[in-house]
Amino acid sequence: MSNQIKRGVSLYSYQDEFYTGKMTLEDCIREAAAAGATGIEFLPEQMIPTFPDISDEFVAQWEGWLKKYNVEAVSYDAFLDNKLFANRMLTTSENVAMMKRDLKIASRLGFKILRTLVSTPLEVIKESLAYAEEVNVKIALEVHAPFTFGTPWFEERLDYIKESGTKWFGIMPDFGIFTKRIGSIFQDSYIRKGGTPKIIKWVSDNYEQGVNRDETFEKVSQMPEATEADKAFAEFCRHFVYTDPEILVKNMPYIVHIHGKFYDITPELEETSIPYADVINTLKNGGYKGYICSEYEGNRHIQDYMEVDSIEQVKRHQAVLKKVIG
Repeated sequence: MSNQIKRGVSLYSYQDEFYTGKMTLEDCIREAAAAGATGIEFLPEQMIPTFPDISDEFVAQWEGWLKKYNVEAVSYDAFLDNKLFANRMLTTSENVAMMKRDLKIASRLGFKILRTLVSTPLEVIKESLAYAEEVNVKIALEVHAPFTFGTPWFEERLDYIKESGTKWFGIMPDFGIFTKRIGSIFQDSYIRKGGTPKIIKWVSDNYEQGVNRDETFEKVSQMPEATEADKAFAEFCRHFVYTDPEILVKNMPYIVHIHGKFYDITPELEETSIPYADVINTLKNGGYKGYICSEYEGNRHIQDYMEVDSIEQVKRHQAVLKKVIG
């Protein structure tokens, strides 16, 4: 069993406080380190006002922060804007130029991994790999719900990685693909929006029992007593997916980084939707030695009735990782 799994934090976790001005970029790095993380995942497009223009002064400041808080740059989160224009999609060459731009910035900031999204065309990745090798940054494809292992979208990309033998293109599983149940944070949110508690629970129970999500949605849509919030909740649940964590073992050679997605960590250190112990123990047994970065996404489901405390949630999540990783 591997005990070399490392803990990081995606600064996306602090998006609520950063957006409202309660936290600066340095504050985010400081809090990640204070929570026990040694790695930082960064979203320059979201957090650098001058993006994509990155000054030497900023690079020096960034490096100073990493040294000050004793953390390292782990993953650069890129967003390929192939719908940048209202009247057309970007061409492949335009997308490749954007990918190379982000690879260059990632390298300047000390990152060895660049996260790309499910919407990134495979051809764009193929045409960017030579430059990725040149700047020593691996491209990691995020495996994000509702996409998951075994789907045609994923298998096409995995087949390319295997057949090409490239060392510069890997995969980045997101823990959201292991959503076992629809946590109370989601159920309560839709009840506040006008959902019927009985129907909300029925939809949630169906999901946990493995009932086809589309069938559940169709049944709720036909219920005369169902409110619009009930229907919206059933639609919302269609976008979750549960994947057996054992799939990680056979794909371990291609996993370069992991998003520790979480929605709500209770004071008792339990994630209410994702079976963390099952997933992490599978990673340990499979010999994973990279980072798991906390990625908090529960904020948007509580903003309507309480103040978001991303700092506390990340601290709890890091405690969960520390406990299970051992």
